[in-house]
Amino acid sequence: MARRRLGFWPRLAAVLVKPVLTVWTRRTWQGMEHLGRDGGVIIVANHLSHADPLVSAHFIYDAGRWPQFLAKASVFRVPVLGWILHRCRQIPVERGTVDAARSLDALVAALKAGGSVVIYPEGTTTREPDLWPMKGKTGAARLALTTGAPVIPIAMWGPEKMFDPRTAKFSLRPRIPVSVVAGPPIDLSAWAGASPTRATLEEMTDTIMLRLRDMVAEIRGGTPPPLWERPRTQRQQQGGAA
Repeated sequence: MARRRLGFWPRLAAVLVKPVLTVWTRRTWQGMEHLGRDGGVIIVANHLSHADPLVSAHFIYDAGRWPQFLAKASVFRVPVLGWILHRCRQIPVERGTVDAARSLDALVAALKAGGSVVIYPEGTTTREPDLWPMKGKTGAARLALTTGAPVIPIAMWGPEKMFDPRTAKFSLRPRIPVSVVAGPPIDLSAWAGASPTRATLEEMTDTIMLRLRDMVAEIRGGTPPPLWERPRTQRQQQGGAA
């Protein structure tokens, strides 16, 4: 959803939060043009700190979009907080229940309405000791296969200096350097029209996570660890043989 169509509560949240982040961080933003201004997009990001949702939300907002994050449905049942989250157009997600399909319907509806849905494919902050992206879960791939919406990768480095999950160290030092880079849509055309089998979703997810891993490497420098082999689909194998 474009910022110009925001209502009162999202605008109030931005007025309250953005000035704090402006003082707290020193930002390097790149690739905002890949998010566009209209139309539904699935934004996938690496998850290295509990602070990075704030940083990614700031980036997406500055790009002219309103970020819609997924949150556990239980959070929406918390008095006052749940009410605010609903009015800020955040999306409740049921996990491991019969209502999971209803959550997918809510995501599809948000994309059809032109929303910018933010998904952390890892599902939690990375458990890799050096904070490299780890293998992801298949939710983003399933949503992309269902809707055909473009999948935009966002790589971050720096939020771990605001809150380091390895040490639980929290810093309020002003102007902490953070870098966020958005890339062009990930090419998932090899799976267009495919059935959402486990193999298909895992191949798509590995493609997404490997793109994020390589983008993080470009920001922070160094060589990323060989966490897993690059996926080769049956289509790719046949193409190589040809």
